[in-house]
Amino acid sequence: MTAVLQAPRFVALLDGELAGVATYAITGRECELVTLDSVREGAGVGTALVDAMAGAAQAGGAVRLWLVTTNDNLRALRFYQRYGFDLVAVHRDAVARSRELKPSIPEIGLDGIPIHHELELELRSRLLGFSPTRSPEC
Repeated sequence: MTAVLQAPRFVALLDGELAGVATYAITGRECELVTLDSVREGAGVGTALVDAMAGAAQAGGAVRLWLVTTNDNLRALRFYQRYGFDLVAVHRDAVARSRELKPSIPEIGLDGIPIHHELELELRSRLLGFSPTRSPEC
């Protein structure tokens, strides 16, 4: 028997084809962006998915939208910071602990960067009305 995780999600379509998926979890007054995958970079897919998630978070009473990514994921860090997320914590050597549970996590990540740390980013009160500083190109 196969168990399927049913997380809330948003799906983006472009020209009738799958362009991206985002999953999230609302717990209390916080919404965690669990995954964000865009098949068509630069087409506004990620922005549309985060906008939808922020709307769902606000509707669910959340005041904080947050996520964790790894130190090697420079594209994600660029996207999230341009969107208006702030870096709020560096969890040093957290990936080593994660590897104890999931040994398949590689040692070397994107752009040949060793994966060591988890970076936590958040979007707080901006949920109530998207950040006026958010870059339109994200």
